[in-house]
Amino acid sequence: SWLSTLLSNMFRKKSALIIFNYLHIFFSSGCAIIRPPRDGGIRYRGLTQEQVVQVLPVDYEIEYICRGNRVIVGPKYLSAKHHSRGRRLVSTSYFVLATLTLLFSWSCPVLGKKKLYIGALFPMSGGWPGGQACLPAAQMALDLVNKRTDILPDYELELIYYDSMCDPGEATKLLYDLLYTEPIKIVLMPGCSSVSTLVAEAARMWNLIVLSYGSSSPALSNRQRFPTFFRTHPSATLHNPTRVQLFQKWKWTKIATIQQTTEVFTSTLDDLEQRVKEAGIEISVRQSFLTDPAVAVKNLKRQDARIIVGLFYETEARKVFCEVYKEKLYGKKYVWFLIGWYADNWFKIKDPSINCTVEQMTEAVEGHVTTEIVMLNPETVRGASNLTSQEFLAQLMSKLGGKNPEETGGFQEAPLAYDAVWALALALNKTVGPLKAKGRRLEDFNYNNKDITAEIYRALNTSSFEGVSGHVVFDAQGSRMAWTLIEQLQGGSYKKIGYFDMTKGNLSWYGNDRWIGSDPPADQTVVIQKFRYLSQKLFVSVSVFAGLGILMGIVCLTFNIYNSNVRYIQNSQPYLNNMTAVGCMMALAAVFPLGIDGLHVRNSQFPVVCQFRLWLLGLGFSLAYGSMFTKIWWVHTVFTKKDEKKDKRKHLEPWKLYATVGVLLVIDILSLMIWQIVDPLHITVEKFTKEAPKGDVDQLIEPLLQHCSSEKMNTWLGVVYGYKGLLLLLGIFLAYETKSVSTEKINDHRAVGMAIYNVSVLCMITAPVTMILSSKQDASFAFASLAIIFSVYITLVVLFVPKMRRLITRGEWQSDQQETMKTGSSTNNNDEEKSRQLERENKELQKIIQEVLCHLHFVQHTVEDV
Repeated sequence: SWLSTLLSNMFRKKSALIIFNYLHIFFSSGCAIIRPPRDGGIRYRGLTQEQVVQVLPVDYEIEYICRGNRVIVGPKYLSAKHHSRGRRLVSTSYFVLATLTLLFSWSCPVLGKKKLYIGALFPMSGGWPGGQACLPAAQMALDLVNKRTDILPDYELELIYYDSMCDPGEATKLLYDLLYTEPIKIVLMPGCSSVSTLVAEAARMWNLIVLSYGSSSPALSNRQRFPTFFRTHPSATLHNPTRVQLFQKWKWTKIATIQQTTEVFTSTLDDLEQRVKEAGIEISVRQSFLTDPAVAVKNLKRQDARIIVGLFYETEARKVFCEVYKEKLYGKKYVWFLIGWYADNWFKIKDPSINCTVEQMTEAVEGHVTTEIVMLNPETVRGASNLTSQEFLAQLMSKLGGKNPEETGGFQEAPLAYDAVWALALALNKTVGPLKAKGRRLEDFNYNNKDITAEIYRALNTSSFEGVSGHVVFDAQGSRMAWTLIEQLQGGSYKKIGYFDMTKGNLSWYGNDRWIGSDPPADQTVVIQKFRYLSQKLFVSVSVFAGLGILMGIVCLTFNIYNSNVRYIQNSQPYLNNMTAVGCMMALAAVFPLGIDGLHVRNSQFPVVCQFRLWLLGLGFSLAYGSMFTKIWWVHTVFTKKDEKKDKRKHLEPWKLYATVGVLLVIDILSLMIWQIVDPLHITVEKFTKEAPKGDVDQLIEPLLQHCSSEKMNTWLGVVYGYKGLLLLLGIFLAYETKSVSTEKINDHRAVGMAIYNVSVLCMITAPVTMILSSKQDASFAFASLAIIFSVYITLVVLFVPKMRRLITRGEWQSDQQETMKTGSSTNNNDEEKSRQLERENKELQKIIQEVLCHLHFVQHTVEDV
């Protein structure tokens, strides 16, 4: 009834009377809308849509107080007892409020420009009193914007601000006032990061855009948590693209980090880790500390960190570099990257928490590089405000009344606050057209209108203009993309060495960077890999002896073939001796590939050299030793039988000897073929302990040695050595068993036994020793090659020199002395020579007998005559 009375009279009475009657009727109902207490909550969390009064937006709250019993109702859970009353009160109040707004709009039309209000929090005191300079800068921008006829010509921007003291608790109260106090604010502008976090997280509930001018926390770059947040102050992570660019410029692929354990530095370091990973750079060491950096710095030293990124506040920086001086983690081998917003003389400030002198600190920090966000455009250009950066500074100084900039909080960030207002003005100006096309206006904005908020968001997200702080543009997370200043401490003072424009990826370099050494240091100790090669003097010397041995083998082979028809040579089985000579020459030929390494051939050719080593040595051993083993084995088999089988001693068939050698050769060929097919030889590189060269050189030498190897090298060597070792042991046994045997069919078996003794001993000593000395290329080669040379020389001398001497001294062919030579010739007491001697003696006896018979006949005739 009161509402109908009001509506019936609203067109017949004056507006003031209508409003008065309206308010009277409303308050007479017992309930009224009042401002909630400042210590009340901003919103109620955890409510479902069904638990909120239907006439109110789901995401927002309005509180009403019934004066009678002071019961608070609204968009919160209501019990069944009070549910209907609460809905009635709220519905009625909400409708009355809407009607009041309509009446005021009819009775008090706006004259001139319509006002748009900005709710701002400027910290004039507290941990970061940035509002001292940022507030005058924002007011300067507002004055210029409101005077412009091309920007929001129908509107006037007005700033409503409070002092947040950079305190989230105080900011909560002030935010409450901003939201629940008329007029409606179209945008919120907080300052420091802790306050911006609170405001940005709450603003989504009121469809408010948040534009910060002084927040650098990387945590704010989270679109899911802060969907309507923008900032003209770049994120602390903006340093990271610049750092990565410098790492790439100086060709560093390994870095280390040390951080103070705080949220801002942890977030920055996480971002850096992701960026360097994408750039192919490794963070090899990551250290952190809370208050005392001593242990962290020692760990950096122990793990050979060279390029170190430090993330900590100024007071902790002095502690870190005092420890750096103690650990000698500075100089020409190291580069430190620090934050650029320290005071220029931060390392000279006396600090009772450290025990290092100013001189020591100055020595430790020399040459470090800093990255700092460019907050004032270094170029002389006129942007959206038609002011250069220097003109802006001059006007700001005038507005500050001559205050010392170093004593005025937020002076460095003032250009960011100035450009924040311009970014907002240009964005709002950009939304006028699209909103008009939809039948909307900026002044229609309220906390329930998501369409207008979306238009402002799109306009801000696509902002791009020249400001006094540089080019203003926002990334996908709403963070400012800006230039970064790069400085280096040279001679105790900071020098500008370059700029990096993240928006264009352009590095402007002055080329005046200076290093303690001649060039930027390496990101780690330079390890020079150096191959160890065989001593060429040793190789040449051994090769000469091997060549002479091959020449001797050729002479022996020629001699044996040329005199193969001589009966004495025939009785030594010349074909087996020929095999021995060829095998000796092949073994000596293996010395050459044993000495060939990477100094002589390319890596692609080295496996071929490995094959030559294996086949020449394997087949040479089979021919040389196999032929001697065959002789001694057949001598033992045929001439150590029982007496009843002695008649078969003279029936030695040569083809059986050749077949035995052939069997041994085939076994070796098959085993080598299987080895090379299943597990072929290839190059392996053995690495040795790094060695420090002489002199103060930041280098280490890592010796390398090439080997011929296969995947299961030990298995194959075990099989080969086991098989050959059994042959050697059996050869020694047979040589010992046949030492007293004499036979005309194999007349040099004693010389063969002597050769087997020498070869077996040398082989059984050389094989394990060369395996032990495999890492010492000179010793290993010398031992193996000399063992081959000595074995071959002994074999050739023992087998062939006595034969040569026997034939040269042919006149003493049948002498006993020649038959019992100490050289090991087994030509004495052979049956054939004895038979011939007996034949000659028999003929002489027959002559004597004949003569005796003749004398007897003569005596007989004489006696008969007498």
